[in-house]
Amino acid sequence: MTMRPDDHRRKWDKNEYQKLAQERLLNQSAPKEEEPVQRENLKRRDYKVDLDSKLGKSVVINKNTPTSQSGGYYCNVCDCVVKDSINFLDHINGKKHQRNLGMSMKVERSTVDQVKERFTQNKKKMEEKQKDYELDKRLREAKEEEDRYKEHRKEKRKERKRKAEENGDFGNGLPDDMAAIMGFSGFGGSKKNS
Repeated sequence: MTMRPDDHRRKWDKNEYQKLAQERLLNQSAPKEEEPVQRENLKRRDYKVDLDSKLGKSVVINKNTPTSQSGGYYCNVCDCVVKDSINFLDHINGKKHQRNLGMSMKVERSTVDQVKERFTQNKKKMEEKQKDYELDKRLREAKEEEDRYKEHRKEKRKERKRKAEENGDFGNGLPDDMAAIMGFSGFGGSKKNS
């Protein structure tokens, strides 16, 4: 190897690196006493993420304010502050936060029985919603039917009243000429004058 002054490339000592590689191989063949950390599989959150509590609130922040009370969303697991809700959700669902919770990013594989069970649960929920919907629908139809019946009765009354006025019947059973002979045109129920 010639060392030229304009050649700035790094030169490798092959013998030295071969010696290091052999040492590493010897160390790997020796049994390790450290066990790898077993992390729990990723699972669903059992709590609701509170994003609305600080919405529209003003906070005064100075130099002495603790980080948990400074502006933004504070993660007490990772001891960090995230400025907005979208980034906070990204942080909570991210690898660093999950690792600090003691979870790996692997999801447990579902068995066929678990999937079938979930399908039956969802089917039951849909049937309950359908029953609730049918009950609401029936109540609405019953109310509409009652309204139609009331309207029909109202129309019948109006029709009866109109026929009575056309026939000259004032509700007391006396015809028009008989009422005129007796000296009255009605009992105030009609505005018709003879």
